Formats: sequence, structure tokens, C-alpha cells
Amino acid sequence: MNLIIDRFEGEYAVVELPDKTLANIPKKALPEEAAEGDIITITVNKRETEKQKEKIRKMADDLWE
Repeated sequence: MNLIIDRFEGEYAVVELPDKTLANIPKKALPEEAAEGDIITITVNKRETEKQKEKIRKMADDLWE
């Protein structure tokens, strides 16, 4: 999903979503070099998600052993 940084307001970036609505994202969640007019991309990292799920499964298994 691509978002366009419309402007910065305080601690938030106001971004335009694909449906043309606006949303706030904390500035600290963006790369330091992000600027007004930049396009940022949000994706789901399936590989890292699976690694995290496996880590949590192992922790739960260890807890109950």
C-alpha cells in the first residue's frame, strides 16, 4: 500500500491513503529522511511474521514444560 505524506503536524505525519482519505502516522514510525510529498510503502513481511510466531510458540512450549 502506498501512502503520500501530505504534511507534518506536531508528532504526526498526515498521509493520504489510496482512497484519498487522510490518516495520522506517528513521525517516529517513519524513516528520518521522510519529507512532505514522499511516497511511503506499507507491506506485510510474511517471513518475519512466521519467525515471530515460531519464537512465541517456542516460548509458550518452554513455559509449559
